[in-house]
Amino acid sequence: MRIQNYINGQFVAPANGRYFDNVAPASGEVYGTIPESGSEDVNRAIEAAKKAFPLWSALTATQRSTHMLRVAQRIEERLDELAAAESKDNGKPLKLATRVDIPRARDNFAFYATAILHEASETHDMGAQGFNYTLRRPIGVVACISPWNLPLYLFTWKIAPALAAGNTVVAKPSEVTPATAYLLSQILDEVGFPAGVLNIVHGTGPAVGEPLVSHPEVPVISFTGGTATGARISQIAAPMFKKLSLELGGKNPNLIFADCDFEKMLRTTLQSSFANQGQICLCGSRILVERPLYDRFVAEFVQRVKTLQVGRPEDPATQVGAVVSKDHQAKILHYIQLAQEEGGTVQCGGHAVQVEGLEGGFYVAPTVITGLSMHCRTNQEEIFGPVVTIQAFDTVEEGLSLANATKYGLAATVWTQNLRRAHHVASEVHCGIVWVNNWLVRDLRTPFGGVKASGIGREGGFEALRFFTEPKNIYIDLG
Repeated sequence: MRIQNYINGQFVAPANGRYFDNVAPASGEVYGTIPESGSEDVNRAIEAAKKAFPLWSALTATQRSTHMLRVAQRIEERLDELAAAESKDNGKPLKLATRVDIPRARDNFAFYATAILHEASETHDMGAQGFNYTLRRPIGVVACISPWNLPLYLFTWKIAPALAAGNTVVAKPSEVTPATAYLLSQILDEVGFPAGVLNIVHGTGPAVGEPLVSHPEVPVISFTGGTATGARISQIAAPMFKKLSLELGGKNPNLIFADCDFEKMLRTTLQSSFANQGQICLCGSRILVERPLYDRFVAEFVQRVKTLQVGRPEDPATQVGAVVSKDHQAKILHYIQLAQEEGGTVQCGGHAVQVEGLEGGFYVAPTVITGLSMHCRTNQEEIFGPVVTIQAFDTVEEGLSLANATKYGLAATVWTQNLRRAHHVASEVHCGIVWVNNWLVRDLRTPFGGVKASGIGREGGFEALRFFTEPKNIYIDLG
């Protein structure tokens, strides 16, 4: 597959004519090429978006909704093709892409296409003196930059509300997983989406991302990715007074109390630890267990982890696929070695895996580590792979202290049957999202995001529509 940029409604090669290889994580083989775009391509896309903005922003909510619903419908019609492309490009199990990633991409477009039909302006009555009313207006050209772990899922999660609010978009998907973004540009072409409203430029962060976020004609940036990159974007954007939404890393605690529903907790914790090879920002990578349950949990959890099947992404029996790249595999294995140097004990996993017939693929065995202190690097730094640590705690206060002892604050999971404790712990964990007695139950209406080094701003629901608009207050004098 030779991927092309999509600028002003046209498929175009990068201005410099250069491409680089696209590698399938499951096999390690090159199976396509990606544009090595640069600032010239970014400038062309921004110019196209600027020209399209007056027309797109002037459309009624119903008209924008109609365009977006056509995209959602076409994603549904091409679901199997998109899922296969996502699985091949990312290394994730095909069944995960089919059940989660692509349906969610479809739903992102459909949700925001209908949400804008239910917006209402605010009016503040001041009696005989007069009244205020508040309008929300689109801002202009939005930069949307998405990561490689949930490629189309998170790409559309940004694009859809930006478009629904009346903005035009220049979007950069991860250069590690560009395939479904390219297929989305095909869908835009198929449904006759207005030219220039959504432009997709492929390439690396330094060559495409940096000129995009630093461009003076881009007042809004929505980014999901690593904390270090988020800090770099902030350095660029802050002096230019750009509006920022940053969804960054996580080192999420999973607080397990002795009175939990053990079987449900165990089954769900297996998911929250290793879903998508642990490459979800919401995965619970630090498992904190109340001491009376600790020994039982470690024994039974490790036993179940050992049964997880690592294999070909297209095999329905596969539970853990390939990690996204050779470099990322090396990073994960380095952290496992570091954990042992820090005094940790690998209870299971801890090594690369070779899948028969795919010996060049990038696989890592699901890994469980015990015996580490809270302040070691393994428990402080985001690994973003199929690796979890387990620690014991004796009191609620100690559990909360451990949960809050990192620079991150994205999500947490709490397992208890005690209602008072559930509310108390959920309110005291320093993070943006808490699940009680479950994990990754998502409602598109709710705010999504973290605190501390996990980011700024919120996505989801009307929070996203508010982010992608500016409020304008108007006072009418009746005196």
